[in-house]
Amino acid sequence: MSLTSFMGAIELGLVYSLLAFGTYISFRILNVADLTVDGSFVLGASVSAVFALGGRPVLGLILALLAGAIAGIITAALQTNMGIQPILAGILTMTGLYSVNLMVMGGRANIPLLNKESLFTYAEAVFGSSAYRVLTLILIVFSIFVILNWFFRTQLGLSIRATGDNESMCRASSVNTDFAKMVGFAISNSIVALSGALVAQMQQSADVNMGAGMVVISFASIIIGSVVIKNINITVGFISVIIGSVIYRFIIALILTTNFPPSYLKLISALVVVSALSVPSIKKKMEFRKLRSGRLKC
Repeated sequence: MSLTSFMGAIELGLVYSLLAFGTYISFRILNVADLTVDGSFVLGASVSAVFALGGRPVLGLILALLAGAIAGIITAALQTNMGIQPILAGILTMTGLYSVNLMVMGGRANIPLLNKESLFTYAEAVFGSSAYRVLTLILIVFSIFVILNWFFRTQLGLSIRATGDNESMCRASSVNTDFAKMVGFAISNSIVALSGALVAQMQQSADVNMGAGMVVISFASIIIGSVVIKNINITVGFISVIIGSVIYRFIIALILTTNFPPSYLKLISALVVVSALSVPSIKKKMEFRKLRSGRLKC
């Protein structure tokens, strides 16, 4: 692997770890597979691109966070206030966001940002190093990690975690589970949108179809991370997400160096997820066989 591919894998691993953070909150903490991700990722990218095009890239990132939070609240409201199944609520919001994203982008399917100022052009001036993108992303990912790690240890954060563990028990304990879900989904999708916003500014373009398959990518990062590091608490869980995201990008980069057709990238992503999901089951079967063979020897 060349140095360029190596650095590219780290950059993508870091920026997509934010996407995995958001999915981790809904999938692992709230115990819901939220398909809003595919739409909120593009929502963040489109908002970011529009404001970067107007010369305000930092404002674009902040508003992308807010837009993602609103998308998350809508998904939560569909579940809690209207009694729609969580999977269907995510699909409905994701579908609606496609039109919203087109409206935000002024009816265009793509917004190029070539020669436009972005967060990374500012970072290049500050760091003055060829690794300015990696340094910027490390700072952002570390900041989000610290904030999330602190928040999910507060009373509200613990209520959200408890809601995901046992919603019925939380309701019996007078915890407002509907509010906890709304806050959880808002945080989840705001971080996903931030990931999309940073990807748009880093790749200097936003496309209305760039969200396809984001759920699979984020699941791959979470599952690979949980295979590498056992999630014993929430801090380790978030760290495993970062490691899983970087490892996933290295796997993809290594596959691409073999001249594998890029059109098969989605299929490769799905196979990586299937492989990672299979590891715990295979390990259990191997341990059971060892145990059984030991008993037979006795």
